[in-house]
Amino acid sequence: MFGIVSSEMEVKAPASEAWKLYSTLELAKVVAEALPNQITKIDVVQGDGGAGTILELFFPPGGAGLSSYKEKFTVVDDEKLVKETEVVEGGFLDLGFTLYRVRFEVVEKAAEECITRVTVEYEVREECIANAAFVSIQPLVNVMECAARYLTKTSS
Repeated sequence: MFGIVSSEMEVKAPASEAWKLYSTLELAKVVAEALPNQITKIDVVQGDGGAGTILELFFPPGGAGLSSYKEKFTVVDDEKLVKETEVVEGGFLDLGFTLYRVRFEVVEKAAEECITRVTVEYEVREECIANAAFVSIQPLVNVMECAARYLTKTSS
């Protein structure tokens, strides 16, 4: 089974500033500090924030049964303002998913305003289809809201 969920929000910050946050490891730092109930720790396994970077994300007990997973930045496109990550170890893969991809996009709206969009694409094996219920856009909406607060605070 293949599925897609997405959400977007307006941010009172220039697209260039939003992209500086989303395209780097700074986003991981901001999120880890601001959302300790959602993510307990983020370790950089390899890389500097560009394509090929691998992070390990750790979650508090009880969160969808996931304790941690590793994700790889597969796309960091400074022209299209798109960043894609895929789970490469643990987490959703242990639940029968064959793909769990997150795409963040920054879209310029006005000089001092942009839209951030997050999309989750997933594929789960038929025998594990019930686990598709673990897919939720809300944690990523929380990340976008956290990033928006950070951007609003730093750009004013």
